[in-house]
Amino acid sequence: MKVIEPPKFQARFLLPKYWLTWLGVGILYTISWLPYRLQLAMGRGLGRLFYRFVPKRAAIARRNIELCFPAKSADEIEELVRRNMENTGIAFFETGMAWWWPDWRIRRKLHVHGAEHIKAPLAEGKGVLMLLFHFLSLEVQARLHGFVQPAVGLYRPHNNAVMEFLQTRGRGRSNKYLIPRTDVRSMLQALNQGEIAGYLPDQDYGRKRTVFVPFFEVAETSTTTGTTLFAGNANCVVVPSTCFRRADGSGYDLSFYPQFDNFPTGDERADASRVNKMVEFAVQQAPEQYLWVHRRFKTRPNPEDPDLYQG
Repeated sequence: MKVIEPPKFQARFLLPKYWLTWLGVGILYTISWLPYRLQLAMGRGLGRLFYRFVPKRAAIARRNIELCFPAKSADEIEELVRRNMENTGIAFFETGMAWWWPDWRIRRKLHVHGAEHIKAPLAEGKGVLMLLFHFLSLEVQARLHGFVQPAVGLYRPHNNAVMEFLQTRGRGRSNKYLIPRTDVRSMLQALNQGEIAGYLPDQDYGRKRTVFVPFFEVAETSTTTGTTLFAGNANCVVVPSTCFRRADGSGYDLSFYPQFDNFPTGDERADASRVNKMVEFAVQQAPEQYLWVHRRFKTRPNPEDPDLYQG
């Protein structure tokens, strides 16, 4: 099994090309010690700046929401875009919380629901393929999950060496180890060894190992078949999980849902559709907290199909 070892500090991290990175990290670290509700307010303010001065990302979010919720009025869509940008700003500060808060501080924000859905299969010697979705509190979810049951995560290295040094340590807190995102064999080994392994099936990964099935009102959405691949080749069950930030500022609801029964079915399209239905259910709980700035519908069924984001 290939496990990602956290890189050691290197003298080259102090070179001038990394000074701006260290400055940004230092500011984020300092802010992370401020009161939680103040950080939420700062995050909303930062998000309003994103909305105003990063129009490209707001436009992607707007287009995704238009495609998924065509019945919404223009005013309703714009309000959701504004709230989503505010939540995107909050997510920036949540990274600092997830990476650097001591256990006693972040654990006070945890509210767990349905933990029996992961503990029962583990007690039977099975692995858990835990479906995670791209909500803006994902960094916090990874940290909080370790207090319920430490898990294994898929990981994509950062291009910046300093950020890679910090990110591997931050994401490894509370949990077991990380494996490369593209290492299918290591993922299967972890599941067969009775581990919980997180997997994110809700982005557009192109055409490789995908099928085109409905997602909200987009009839043909590129959807990974990875969930079927892992579930069909390992001694595991599939358990969805969500993590939502509470509106009253009291923390996060980390929820685990009943395992998928009769999964996989042998029909990749049916399986992918079922996963998308679960994503839809999760998004409908807190649409303002979803990662709408990802171009979810960029891969079209046919290369010559019109770009849904054009213009």
